[in-house]
Amino acid sequence: MSEKLYGLYPPMITPFTKNGEVDRDAMENLLEFICDYVHGLFLCGSYGSGPLMSIDQRKKVLEYVIDRMPRDLKIIVHVGATSTDTSVTLAKHAEELGVYAVASVPPYYYKHEEKAVITHFRHLVTAVDIPVYAYNNPRTVGYPLTPDLLNKLKELGVSGVKDSSFDLLNYLNCKIVCGDDFDVVIGTESLLLPAYVLGARAFIPGLANHFPEIVKNLFDACVSGDWDKARELQFKVMVLRNITHEIGPSIVGVHAILKLRGVYSGYPKLPFELPEESVIEEAKRKIEDLGIKL
Repeated sequence: MSEKLYGLYPPMITPFTKNGEVDRDAMENLLEFICDYVHGLFLCGSYGSGPLMSIDQRKKVLEYVIDRMPRDLKIIVHVGATSTDTSVTLAKHAEELGVYAVASVPPYYYKHEEKAVITHFRHLVTAVDIPVYAYNNPRTVGYPLTPDLLNKLKELGVSGVKDSSFDLLNYLNCKIVCGDDFDVVIGTESLLLPAYVLGARAFIPGLANHFPEIVKNLFDACVSGDWDKARELQFKVMVLRNITHEIGPSIVGVHAILKLRGVYSGYPKLPFELPEESVIEEAKRKIEDLGIKL
């Protein structure tokens, strides 16, 4: 098994131009805004609009990030797709560019049986020599990767899972069933404190797209054992998360708040659209009421 991940790996949004192409300049802005606070990046996942992009666009995102990253970070690329062939193609491209690992949801749209999911990951693991992570996101895929199935994927050589079930019981059962050498990474900032207490050490927090300094402060408080500060920050993180989701879907909320913070992040990819200015102004008021600097 590969070494476990440690730290914060935000699922970076992908900025687009108005006509739906990847916006290189906006991507550079995001990298400069985020990278001092994190240990790595998770690209082309749900926040990163991976399922909305062509294969060529997904490749370009990775190429742009590697070319423009202001410092050395571990890169994990989501290669999940409706077909195994597409996932393998993206995984091989990622390996050629020197990323640390790839991750994949099980193939979506169709609700696949366990045998098909195992076949998908067997092809991925044999296609590349870098770590392969499963990505458990039942809300978007339509079906879960259960702890028992993850244990079978572990036997194939899958290194760990990005768990976006938002369920601490699922985290605990994954650890019990799959063993301590299977890397269970928490796919949200909303459970950072309780999951850290239970042994999690790597997180993929969407909020670190637009409030990276606050998520980093929460993680550092956990590392130092300052539990009073960590509790305070966890609640603040939850309020900011709620404000983000009140604006609209996660991607839209991130774009809106980055605009408030003076970070040009391009446009979301259709069918996502930027919200009305009145919605953004209401979010601004709520954030300022928390005493947070924009």
